[in-house]
Amino acid sequence: MLKLTELAPSDTPADDILTLPFESRQKSRLPACTDGGVKVGLFLQRGQYLRSGVVLTGNEKFRVMIKAAPETLSVVRTDDALLFARLCYHLGNRHIALQILPGELRFLSDHVLDAMVEGLGGVVIHDILPFEPEAGAYKSHGH
Repeated sequence: MLKLTELAPSDTPADDILTLPFESRQKSRLPACTDGGVKVGLFLQRGQYLRSGVVLTGNEKFRVMIKAAPETLSVVRTDDALLFARLCYHLGNRHIALQILPGELRFLSDHVLDAMVEGLGGVVIHDILPFEPEAGAYKSHGH
C-alpha cells in the first residue's frame, strides 16, 4: 500500500485519481483504492477535508488527485433572495454541510431537512452530483 501523507503543489500532475464521497474526504486516516486499482492509505493532518482537485503524494512520489464522488443530494433552487437567505440561515443553524452556489443550495439528502425547506417555501429535488460544501468560516479556503 502506498502512503499518501501530504498535499502536493497545486500545479502537480497526477498519476491516478481517487474518487471519494464527502464523508471519506473528511478522514485523515483511510485505506482506499484508486480508480486505477492502486491500494493507498491516507495519513494526513487532522482537521482538514479534501476538496476535489487536490493532489496528494508521499515518500514514493506517487501522486493521486482527489475527485468528489457523485452522491444523492437534496437540491434547492430559487431566484428569491430573501428565501435563499432564510434557507441558508435555517440549514446553517443545524450545522450541516452545505454547498452554496448562485441561486442553489445542495446538502446530503435528509427527509427531515427536506421537509423543513419545503415548510419554509423551498422546492427540493434530488439529484446525484459531486458534493463540495463550504469549508466553514474558520477553515482555510484552500484545502
